[in-house]
Amino acid sequence: MAKPPTVVDLTWIGELKFSGVSNRATMTVDSAGVAGPSPVQALGFALAGCMTTDVAYILTRGRHAFRALRSHLVADRAPDDPHRIIRMSLQIVVEGSVPAEAVARAIALSREKYCSVWHSMRNDIAFTVTREQAPASA
Repeated sequence: MAKPPTVVDLTWIGELKFSGVSNRATMTVDSAGVAGPSPVQALGFALAGCMTTDVAYILTRGRHAFRALRSHLVADRAPDDPHRIIRMSLQIVVEGSVPAEAVARAIALSREKYCSVWHSMRNDIAFTVTREQAPASA
């Protein structure tokens, strides 16, 4: 079943800042990354958010209860215009008694099949994903 199109409306609010609306979600996009994320920061949020959400969903569906889940994305950019992303590294940290194999499988499924943000990007970006299992203590 096809998903409906994503519609985003931006309105200039001064300088290089824009107010953005998509359905009921809103955000400010700021070229300087002060009043809101810059466009490239927003892309980073989108990719990390997509993959981390996939991992949470897949682990939950597999009945693997985690206590906490976080991710950290670093995106290196080309030195020349248009300063596109050329390399990214995403670290996903899972806290709780979750088997390492389940986390690795969730990451692989997100990257290879489910993460629509990753699959919408150029395929020549070097992209590594690592995982860390935090102790299962309370």
